Amino acid sequence: MVHAKTAMVLAAGLGERMRPLTLRMPKPLVPLAGRPLIDHVLDRLASAGVETAVVNVHYLPDQLEESLRRRHRTKPAILISDERYELLDTGGGAKRALPKLGPGPFFIHNADTVWSEGASPALPRMLKLWNPETMDCLLLLAPLSSSIGYGGKGDFAMAQDGRLKRRGERQIVPFAFAGVSLCDQRLFADSPDGKFSLNLLWDRALAKGRLYGMRLDGRWMHVGTPEALAEAETWFEHEGA
Repeated sequence: MVHAKTAMVLAAGLGERMRPLTLRMPKPLVPLAGRPLIDHVLDRLASAGVETAVVNVHYLPDQLEESLRRRHRTKPAILISDERYELLDTGGGAKRALPKLGPGPFFIHNADTVWSEGASPALPRMLKLWNPETMDCLLLLAPLSSSIGYGGKGDFAMAQDGRLKRRGERQIVPFAFAGVSLCDQRLFADSPDGKFSLNLLWDRALAKGRLYGMRLDGRWMHVGTPEALAEAETWFEHEGA
C-alpha cells in the first residue's frame, strides 16, 4: 500500500452558508461534538499516517492560526499557506501549496467534512485503491441514502470499476462528493495560475477516463448550514462516531 505523508486542508472559505455562526469565527473552528471541525479532520489524517498538513487561511486567519498552534504537540505537523490577500479557490489554493506537499500522493481534504467510519476506515482504503497508472484523481463519495444534512441531487454516478460520470442537468445520481480526494502533482500539470476550482482538473481527468471514486463505508455529515450542524450534533449524541 502506498503512503500519503502530506495533505492539503482547505480552510480558507468564507463559510457564508454557516452564518450567523461564522460572523465571528472561521467555519473550520465551528464546534461539532465539542471540538472544532478542523480538529476532526486533522485527527483523521493523522490516523491515516499523514505527517504534515498544509492548511490555507483567508477569513479571520489569526483565529485559525492560533487554534492550530495549540496542536503543536499533536500530529500532523501544521504548515500554513497564506491566502489572506487573495482567495484562490480549491484548485488555486492547492496549487500554491504544491511545494509544501511534495510529489505525492497527497490528500486534499475540506476542513468541514466529517463522517463516521464503517467497518473499514476511508482514508487507508483510498490509499490501498490508489493507482497512478490508471488514475489522475480518486474522490471519496458518499451515498445520498445514508448522508446527513445533504439535500442535493448528487454529484456523480460511478461505474463498477470506479470510474466516474458527472450528474446530468435533470438527473439524480447516487453519490455526493464527500470532501476528500487523493492525487499527486501530475493532476496540476498545465493548470492555470491564480484562482480556479478543482472541478476544472476533475473535468480534465473525466475526459481522459482517469477520474475515479470510492464509496464511503460510513455515514457522511454535510455540515454546510447551522441546521445541518444541529443534525450532525444529534447523530453524535445518540450514535457516536
